[in-house]
Amino acid sequence: MNKINIGVIFGGRSGEHEVSLVSATSVIGALNPEKYEIVEIGITQNGKWYTGNGCLESFKQQDYSGLQQIFLSTDPKMRGFVNDKGDFYNIDIFFPVLHGPFGEDGTIQGLFEIMNIPYVGCGVLASSTAMDKLQCKSLWESAGLPVVPYIGFNRNAWEIKKDIIFEDIEKNIGFPCFVKPANMGSSVGITKVKKKADLLNAIDFAASFDRRILVEKAINGREIECSVIGNNDPVAAPVGEVIVGGEFYDFYDKYVNGVSMTQVPADIPDKTAEKIKEICIKAYKLLDCGGLSRVDSFLDRDSGEVYLNEINTMPGFTSISMYPKMIEAHGISYEELVDKLVDLGFERFEDKSKNKVIFDSGSEWYKE
Repeated sequence: MNKINIGVIFGGRSGEHEVSLVSATSVIGALNPEKYEIVEIGITQNGKWYTGNGCLESFKQQDYSGLQQIFLSTDPKMRGFVNDKGDFYNIDIFFPVLHGPFGEDGTIQGLFEIMNIPYVGCGVLASSTAMDKLQCKSLWESAGLPVVPYIGFNRNAWEIKKDIIFEDIEKNIGFPCFVKPANMGSSVGITKVKKKADLLNAIDFAASFDRRILVEKAINGREIECSVIGNNDPVAAPVGEVIVGGEFYDFYDKYVNGVSMTQVPADIPDKTAEKIKEICIKAYKLLDCGGLSRVDSFLDRDSGEVYLNEINTMPGFTSISMYPKMIEAHGISYEELVDKLVDLGFERFEDKSKNKVIFDSGSEWYKE
């Protein structure tokens, strides 16, 4: 049997560049070399694409001197890329292990669509919608799914209408509240604001990362996460809980100080866990997610109510990350998970390939 040529893409232009390298190390280590021909593809923080032997390790050292820069092909007869020496690399499927903007937000997924090459994970619509917390919450809310009270505005509005926005937050959200950039991951740019005097700096901080800003009410909630896997008939794994070490699960709690803990499965009643899984699957399907996503929610300690927080279409993917740990509790090992996601990528591509496409005015379908 011929091996599957799989292009594992890591790095990227987002603030989660280094996190991506850690995830990619685990993914590459889990791919069966007897089944897959692994092509390592790295994207630098200034957007250059490279490949070559030891590409991942070179990226960890930030030394690209021994690598070849690559250029993607949009020729339907040459599905892959060429390096700067003119060598062609055929790619059967891409596995983008990219977190945050330019990797998890639909942009690179759109590139794969143009190249007409299968890829692992959510499509353009789900990726872009999930990445923008404001848009995502608006869709969930309109469908009757539970979200905490929030308001959103863009950087331009903030610059010219500070007084109005301040009044809106004070009247309709209150304190404490969370101020977030709408399009960032790994809790980058997020501040918990306890009093009005700290609001200005928090919004300015969020606005330095994104032009769209989200402000939402802080509740006394437990952070419950749910791994969802599948295309048309997704399933949810046993839910897990993040037990934070600080005020909230911020970037340093996740990646630096290591004081937070995770528990899988979460220590909550079965009925509550099933309710959360049901809500998370609805949230997943509403965005037309495919392959995988981790859906994060809050369980209010005071009322027992469940609120959706956000959805990550390419969550942290080391063997000890929450998504794989919850999937493992569902009975799927890390190696089996990676295989399954590749299969789901091919499945989704085959499903989309059934679409009728207008190639030119002479096509039979066009004339009907």
